[in-house]
Amino acid sequence: MNLLYLTFLFPLIGFVLLAFSRGRLSENLSALIGVGSIGLSAIVAAYVIWQFNVAPPEGGHYTQVLWQWMAVEGFTPTFALYLDGLSVTMLGVVVGVGFLIHLFASWYMRGEDGYSRFFAYTNLFIASMLFLVLADNLLFVYFGWEGVGLCSYLLIGFYYSNRNNGNAALKAFIVTRIGDVFMAIGLFILFAQLGTLNIQELLVLAPQKFQSGDFWMVMATLMLLGGAVGKSAQLPLQTWLADAMAGPTPVSALIHAATMVTAGVYLIARTHGLFTLAPEILHLVGIVGGVTLVLAGFAALVQTDIKRILAYSTMSQIGYMFLALGVGAWDGAIFHLMTHAFFKALLFLASGSVIVACHHEQNIFKMGGLWKKLPLAYASFIVGGAALAALPLVTAGFYSKDEILWEAFASGNHGLLYAGLVGAFMTSLYTFRLIFIAFHGEAKTEAHAGHGIAHWLPLSVLIVLSTAIGAMIVPPLHGVLPQSVGHAGGEAKHSLEIASGAIALAGILLSALLFLGKRRFVTAIANSGIGRILSAWWFAAWGFDWIYDKLFVKPYLAINHILRKDPLDQTIGLIPRMAKGGHTALSRTETGQLRWYAASMAAGAVLVIGAVVLVAV
Repeated sequence: MNLLYLTFLFPLIGFVLLAFSRGRLSENLSALIGVGSIGLSAIVAAYVIWQFNVAPPEGGHYTQVLWQWMAVEGFTPTFALYLDGLSVTMLGVVVGVGFLIHLFASWYMRGEDGYSRFFAYTNLFIASMLFLVLADNLLFVYFGWEGVGLCSYLLIGFYYSNRNNGNAALKAFIVTRIGDVFMAIGLFILFAQLGTLNIQELLVLAPQKFQSGDFWMVMATLMLLGGAVGKSAQLPLQTWLADAMAGPTPVSALIHAATMVTAGVYLIARTHGLFTLAPEILHLVGIVGGVTLVLAGFAALVQTDIKRILAYSTMSQIGYMFLALGVGAWDGAIFHLMTHAFFKALLFLASGSVIVACHHEQNIFKMGGLWKKLPLAYASFIVGGAALAALPLVTAGFYSKDEILWEAFASGNHGLLYAGLVGAFMTSLYTFRLIFIAFHGEAKTEAHAGHGIAHWLPLSVLIVLSTAIGAMIVPPLHGVLPQSVGHAGGEAKHSLEIASGAIALAGILLSALLFLGKRRFVTAIANSGIGRILSAWWFAAWGFDWIYDKLFVKPYLAINHILRKDPLDQTIGLIPRMAKGGHTALSRTETGQLRWYAASMAAGAVLVIGAVVLVAV
């Protein structure tokens, strides 16, 4: 396990080599460095994980101290890596799924300008995420947190010659920075109250100093939640995620499956001891997740862009993870994080295959009949879509989502349970809407299947992991996170499994009835008065962008316009302008004419005498 530091060192080396090459390397050499560095990291990670499971460290965790960053009075942060069951799981997801995405990207990005630059950014992205999940100190977690934010900006705006892409990158950067400010405030509160930012020390000291519901714990966890909703695209900071689809499709896969949006879930799980001392905030986490997953499901139902549909599905699935954390299903949240990484990476990479085959067309209504021409992409969507919809027994998504729903029921949070069931129905409905429209019906475009091992191998591996086989990989979380409230469950658990499975199947069946064939009924509903209103509302993701534009963006721009000329400087400059004006006025009295001076003296004398008389009276 002493090789742990190599897992993020290799991607950093890859970033440096590619960044300083300044595009002079060939595509083959760039791919070798970019993919190879992540491959080496994955090999080291596999060895570390194997060693962790075969010969567990004493106490169930391992700390690797690298160096002390600084030493000032009361603050001596040490850069150290912390490995336990949670970070082992995240390590496997980040480098394992990340390697498959990089391998696919070496095929997808061929012929694109900035090939080396792309892999430089993605290597830094992986390194930053590993920095985040392995750091034993919240200060260094924050450094990794900011690193993934920077990389997302660079990658979303990768095609920077298109102004819309630049705007999407800027939007993601600004919205997530809002959450980052809240997180920073939370770190300040924790350090001020407990004198440390070492995560394990915080988890020990917090219960000793604070009672459940203490004001400072509530405030600190509320600020951490603010950071988490920003990175994980949950209400109310969810608006950036769909627009982030402006980046290359492998970037979307990285953001949604292996890196950025899972960071918020990891943060809450890692600081679980703080959130259990603030039960109101923990319940709020569940509410945020429940509301987000339902709203995102309706938004996905009316989208036409294949990647935006998947983006809203990610928002919804992360909502399930937040719901799980809120009801105390700690293990279930991380289990779903892992299975979601498998099937969401599969769906995004398969969508990339479809987009390339259809000459970069992303509108599903301009596709159709692709199942014969793109058999591997079709199989990927069937398996990945089934896992996303939590098809019973045969998919990985069923087992992880079922665990979340059971915990919601067992904890008595029936409102969140109903939200989860509604979300399950909506998920199966919009997922198979995408599949039936894009892959069935009349062909509307010429499509050519992709070839090469870099294309088919990642898809094939992820297909296997998205089935029930992937659910056999159980995260080693025993003793790491609090014990869940719902245990065996018995008959009630089986009844809930049957109900959730039936709901998923009902959604698929309804989708087939609505979207296979001529779709006259759907067209009639969409063209009705209420249908047009709801479609427009949901298509605009419930109008959050419009609301934020009116409440924040427009007032900010108005204030910015006022401040452009610097009112403070203008006010201070008023004094010399008044003096100059007075001087100009007085200078005009210097006419050089004697009678003017005599008249002025007489007028002055009259004024003085008048003033004296008035004072005397």
